[in-house]
Amino acid sequence: MSGVVLVVEDDRELREVVRRYLERDGCTVHTTGSGAEALSLLAGGGVDLVVLDLGLPDVDGLEVLAAARQQQEVPVVVLTARSQVEDRIDGLRRGADDYVTKPFSPTELVLRVKAVLHRTQGADSGGPESPAFGGGRLRIDDTRHEAHLDGIALELTPTEWGLLTALAAIPGRVFSRYELVNRVRGYEFAGYERTIDSHVKNLRRKLGDNGAEIVETVLGVGYRLGWSRDH
Repeated sequence: MSGVVLVVEDDRELREVVRRYLERDGCTVHTTGSGAEALSLLAGGGVDLVVLDLGLPDVDGLEVLAAARQQQEVPVVVLTARSQVEDRIDGLRRGADDYVTKPFSPTELVLRVKAVLHRTQGADSGGPESPAFGGGRLRIDDTRHEAHLDGIALELTPTEWGLLTALAAIPGRVFSRYELVNRVRGYEFAGYERTIDSHVKNLRRKLGDNGAEIVETVLGVGYRLGWSRDH
């Protein structure tokens, strides 16, 4: 999926690596090592997503994050060396759509950027494809808000739909319960994290005999989509 991505990273070599990988995947990329310039570029509009380092030399990256989310409503993927759980939670609470810690895989970063663009652009990007998983057995149509397993429509609640689409955004990637709460319901739902397991159980039941295979548990971490996306 194409899009205009602003990469804000003060390490020139790293900035160029990210740029090359994103351009290789079809994105138009603007880069800067300055938080102040990033704020100026955001004010000018035309940016679909920001890849943002929080440790900038001139402006706190959190200020750039706030400007992107509050002023322009531009999605943000944080890319930072701040790897403590508290830092990750703080970044997500402040509006980051995803959080990648250094060192990182450029390929994984591109996949996460694509996943966020897919969620935020939707049909306005020219009509998203309906991805299929598990050899075509599971199909998810975002535009129609429908999911089918072996050709049979799944009757999902809004929460179950949110869980399935969040996991399907990056198959194989483990999402913590806290992340799933953010993606499905939002942080204002205090204590909701404790109920995620119940919704996963209900979703698996509707997925039938393959439920536990499609939505896998990763002990001590969270959940992931066990079926890979078809190519």
